[in-house]
Amino acid sequence: MSDRIFVKGLSLHAYHGVMAHEAKVGQSFAIDLKLEIDLAAAARSDKVADTVSYDQVVDTASKAFCAQRYRLIEAAGGAVADAILARFPRVRTIHVTIHKPHAPIAATFDDVGVTLVRTRKG
Repeated sequence: MSDRIFVKGLSLHAYHGVMAHEAKVGQSFAIDLKLEIDLAAAARSDKVADTVSYDQVVDTASKAFCAQRYRLIEAAGGAVADAILARFPRVRTIHVTIHKPHAPIAATFDDVGVTLVRTRKG
């Protein structure tokens, strides 16, 4: 299947990280989501009921990402993936990329982060 819904560059402030100052001050993260979903029915019907609502996807991802503090963005990304799959049964696979542009690394870099891919069982 090649149908996808995507959200790119969702900016959220959260307190994830291993370092003490990350827990205290927090930082901005950017999240990219790719949802693999069959959009054939929505393309025919032109009804939101046959797809998933972007605003509900953003709300679900935001709440899952910010609900608690994680030491690892891998864990925060996993929480987002799990929440999307739990709330939207039409989503077959979710790709979650977490960008951590202010990671405490003693180097100059354009981007750092993780991508998790989770597929619905069955």
